[in-house]
Amino acid sequence: MNFMNILKWTTFTLVLIGALNWGLIGAFDFDLVGFLFGDMSSITRIIYTLVGLSAIGYLVFSIRDNSEYSQYHC
Repeated sequence: MNFMNILKWTTFTLVLIGALNWGLIGAFDFDLVGFLFGDMSSITRIIYTLVGLSAIGYLVFSIRDNSEYSQYHC
């Protein structure tokens, strides 16, 4: 497994964690990350930052992969 593949799976996993956390906040007013690591503790802020950066990275990977796919399959 190469570095880019690991990076894509890591960003996907962090985006999924963020989406699940937001789903819990919206449906039940329950912040799982805050519950596990403390309400706005340093580690909670780091996790939120990593999730946000992963969302940007995952978007970039998706756009890049889509353009590579359309380049070879049109």
